[in-house]
Amino acid sequence: MKKVVLAFSGGLDTSYCAMYLSKEMGYEVYAAVANTGGFSKEEIEKMEKRAYGLGVKSFKCIDVTKTYYEHTIRYMIYGNMLKNSTYPLSVSAERISQATAIAQYAKELKADAVCHGSTGAGNDQVRFDMIFNTLIPEIEIIALIREKRLSREEEIAYLRSHGVDFDFKKAEYSINQGIWGTSIGGKETLVSDQTLPEEAYPTQLKKEGSEDLVITFEKGEIKAVNGTAYENPIDAILKIQEIAGAYAVGRDMHIGDTIIGIKGRVGFEAAAPMVIIKAHHMLEKHVLTKWQLFWKDQISAFYANYLHEGQYYDPVMRDMEAMLESSQKYVSGDVIVRLFPYRFQTVGIRSEHDLMNNDFGSYGEIMNNAWTGDDVKGFGKIFGNQTMMYRLVNREND
Repeated sequence: MKKVVLAFSGGLDTSYCAMYLSKEMGYEVYAAVANTGGFSKEEIEKMEKRAYGLGVKSFKCIDVTKTYYEHTIRYMIYGNMLKNSTYPLSVSAERISQATAIAQYAKELKADAVCHGSTGAGNDQVRFDMIFNTLIPEIEIIALIREKRLSREEEIAYLRSHGVDFDFKKAEYSINQGIWGTSIGGKETLVSDQTLPEEAYPTQLKKEGSEDLVITFEKGEIKAVNGTAYENPIDAILKIQEIAGAYAVGRDMHIGDTIIGIKGRVGFEAAAPMVIIKAHHMLEKHVLTKWQLFWKDQISAFYANYLHEGQYYDPVMRDMEAMLESSQKYVSGDVIVRLFPYRFQTVGIRSEHDLMNNDFGSYGEIMNNAWTGDDVKGFGKIFGNQTMMYRLVNREND
């Protein structure tokens, strides 16, 4: 029998794919889930039970959390990456690690085909196809839901006709949870003038008042939270999520341009990512030079967009990663973040690399230590010299 690796989530679409591939297309189905930190042990066990109930040959959970951090999350932190200055790429970024893991598994099995459950309406179909075409071009790609243009009702009817009657009741909100944030889709995200209600967010407010959170960075990576050291940055992220999530911070609505050219809107909660990115950015503003900050912003915006569109394996991404990593040489120190219900603020930083150093002068003060008034007078004249000549030559005196 031919082998197919199915990127399995346990939802309706991939459940349909599992059965159809086996019953109608004659494949041996190898169901695989690539866990980027969004699934609990209980959820994986439930997923496995469902997969075998659908007749798959085998089920495999591939833990790619470490790879996801090392290859993607740390660069998103280095670059303070927020798509459209809002969204921390919670879902789009993890798809790269998931698709890569599925492709590698298909290669190991010498599979004849690989299948994903994406519809024809969103970004994921492009991301999965591009990764598969790049890493396993010799293996056929099957996307049954897209190819057959199936409705939810048609999928349910097919499964029930084969004796499968899982609870496929459509949830009011679709939730996609991972270590770098949770996306939430629902009726309010289908229009432009509404926001998600409180009950739609998986993480609810648990704390009142305020609390200070101290994040310690070393060369751009998180090394400690409130004085407790962490060998594994993932554990530090989870700790920040635990603390900041209790204040229900990091919520927002994101509107963006999809890969296929339409506008898309989604709600999200990302307490740890938003706090970490803002804290890291605050530290960078103290320790990097003006032009380092400027060019990092340009590189980061491009990198985030390309990552969002699934272009991870373009070699230009490695070039940009090298620049981002180089920029982190002195991004070390503590950042104090103050948490409140539904909001937070970056209070300040402590770093031996802080360029806001009173030995050289104090902004707004009358006396400075490193220059005189005459120095500034001459500098001001020379600094604007080219503009002055342009206006005189072109008689632009108004």
